[in-house]
Amino acid sequence: MMKRMLMTSLSLILALGLAACGNGSGNGGNAAEGTGDAATGSSGSGDKIKISYWTGDRHDADFVKEKVAEFNETNTDGIEVELVVKGDDFDTALDLSFQTSDAPDVIRVKENTIQTFYKKGFLAPIDEFLTDELKAKFPAMPDLNEFDGKRYSLPNYGTTMRLVYNKDLFAKAGIEHPPTTLQELVDTAKKLTEAGKADGAYGFAQNFKSPGSALGRSARVIAEMSGYGGFGYDFKTARYDFSGFEPIINAFKQIKDDGSMLPGVESLDIDPLRAQFAEGKIGMYMSFSSEPGVYKNQFPAKIDWAAAPVPTIDGNVKGASGFLGGQWLGLSSKSENKEAAWKFMQFMYEDQVLTDYQEKGFGISMVPSVSAVAKTPDVNGIEGFLPNKYDGVWPVYPTVAPEGMKSDDAFFKYMLNGGDLKAVIADLNKRYNAALDSAIANDGVKAEPDASFDPASLGGKFAK
Repeated sequence: MMKRMLMTSLSLILALGLAACGNGSGNGGNAAEGTGDAATGSSGSGDKIKISYWTGDRHDADFVKEKVAEFNETNTDGIEVELVVKGDDFDTALDLSFQTSDAPDVIRVKENTIQTFYKKGFLAPIDEFLTDELKAKFPAMPDLNEFDGKRYSLPNYGTTMRLVYNKDLFAKAGIEHPPTTLQELVDTAKKLTEAGKADGAYGFAQNFKSPGSALGRSARVIAEMSGYGGFGYDFKTARYDFSGFEPIINAFKQIKDDGSMLPGVESLDIDPLRAQFAEGKIGMYMSFSSEPGVYKNQFPAKIDWAAAPVPTIDGNVKGASGFLGGQWLGLSSKSENKEAAWKFMQFMYEDQVLTDYQEKGFGISMVPSVSAVAKTPDVNGIEGFLPNKYDGVWPVYPTVAPEGMKSDDAFFKYMLNGGDLKAVIADLNKRYNAALDSAIANDGVKAEPDASFDPASLGGKFAK
């Protein structure tokens, strides 16, 4: 599977993403974190065909809202799309919607959700709508937008992950360079806090309102750069092994214990974190390449900031920072208006929309015909997110549903309360591998050891 993934990926013109994350009754919901502000239009006459699009992305919400309004105003089929923007509770809300009769018609899917949504039966294949021209235009990526020979999404843009840092606060603290090791990360956070605390600034922050989101932006990429699977899966042995996370989680705990982490991270969501960073109250955090677009469009930065590669455990790069992407919109299996939903999806995948998406700073296209003509946006901070020799596509790991607490929640609990991290990791390994064995035996999940797997060989495929 890994070789197939890499060969497919190498055929694409991949670049970073700048901007990083039904029924026919117009099912309601929140267009922007509880506001119920739907993008509507006045196209056509008579009864409208109402469909909904759910997304968890907020960095591009205004752009998408404009495009939804444009579609509503210009389509001649009487279709009206309601845009529903969820927060970090997107997955939970989607699960609940499929348990009721309130599921959306179109769903935002990502590399870490599409497999789960597919296995849960949330997605309908789109092959019946794809012409030969569309199949040639949009790359098929097995295990990322294609499953069992059927396509469930088409690509838009890709993303890298970096350490984002406040250059002004670094200068005030007399620090010349971003940290390259975990110990340097701890020490730098402490120095930044000492320099900025009088002004209410702290050295480090994470959005722990959702531990999965926080650690997915930070611990994951540190592990990958250090040679470990970012989700705890070891491709060499085809088993889960979270031991590589021990020094990473201990470093995060030390930052918090030192008082170098922004107070209140337990309830901090990513947008409030960004707002605090834009005001100069945070020295460092880690995130996707959505940030340049965020600080241009959503939270204009009042500070000088930049991005750098994340630190590794010991300063040595033994793997690759996960280059993410390959999908965007998915068709809901519960939609009662699949043809109408597809017409909206088709509109969103038009060249002009995808080109605008890149040129306005929300992402650089993974679609060869678009990336060939779209301009690289002039957005502050882009330099640090450009693909480098350490960015690469990791193979897809088998997702499982372990009994009890998930790894991110278990790690965050340890950060807050302390305890025996080795015992926590041993328990995670036991439960995740039990779930993996069950999935292999009962659900047809495949997990085959690859003794030749070398994470260091993944990097550099997309550097210019």
